[in-house]
Amino acid sequence: MVTRTAGCLIALSALASMHSANAADWSDTSIGYRYGTKFAEPYNNQDITKNIINFTHADGYKYGSNYLNVDLLMSDHKDDNAQEAYIVYRHTLDIGKISGKDFKFGPVRGLGFTGGFDWNTKNDNSYASKKRMLVVGPTLMMDVPGFLNISLLAVFESNQPIGVTSRYRYDTHPMLSTAWGIPIGSTGLSFEGYANWLGSKGKNEFGGPTSPEVNIDAQVMYDLGTQLGMGKNTFKVGLEYQYWRNKFGNPHDVPGSLAKTPMIRAEYHF
Repeated sequence: MVTRTAGCLIALSALASMHSANAADWSDTSIGYRYGTKFAEPYNNQDITKNIINFTHADGYKYGSNYLNVDLLMSDHKDDNAQEAYIVYRHTLDIGKISGKDFKFGPVRGLGFTGGFDWNTKNDNSYASKKRMLVVGPTLMMDVPGFLNISLLAVFESNQPIGVTSRYRYDTHPMLSTAWGIPIGSTGLSFEGYANWLGSKGKNEFGGPTSPEVNIDAQVMYDLGTQLGMGKNTFKVGLEYQYWRNKFGNPHDVPGSLAKTPMIRAEYHF
């Protein structure tokens, strides 16, 4: 169901990431699968089953880092057997590396500046999201094993769902975004995920109110690849949980605006 535009975006993002990887200090690329039966969608009071295939690439180079994730989400009949593509891209410039100065203080390893976008398309019969979102703002890179980044971003978002004749732009709003990947000692386990708080984005495209939203998605992954002789962190399996309050800015009294979704997850890294 991915449109020609979606395909072009995926290809361009992947090419940009691969170009950076050619000069990368490090890089990690994976394909993955996750499954859950308790997904929620606004204005739908049923538990939805989804199968999700994802492609993820991350790399670090002389002046910063790239992150690209492409999710292909497939719902069951409770969500019109919908298919969705959701793309997230972030680029973080390391201010210390660019300036040649050390900005380390307390628990902070360095300072960065992050920009990027979210892009989606979905073919359900009720809303059919066509989200476009740009983000930009400062980032604190914390001094932990693995990584922990905390960003304060300005969000510029628009959509054109079913029933809206032209692209609707929400009010510019803030997002406090945290992303992490932290190994748990020498156990082979790691704690990974993200947590986002987004402020209200004003009236929605139909004139109704929006509310601040909280989206926490965390997983504990186990390095099964080492045990199978495939190499360290080549094949990882684990459990994931997503808590999403006021999903997409819908107020709490909207059915389906609160998601509490356990999932199983597997990833192959290459």
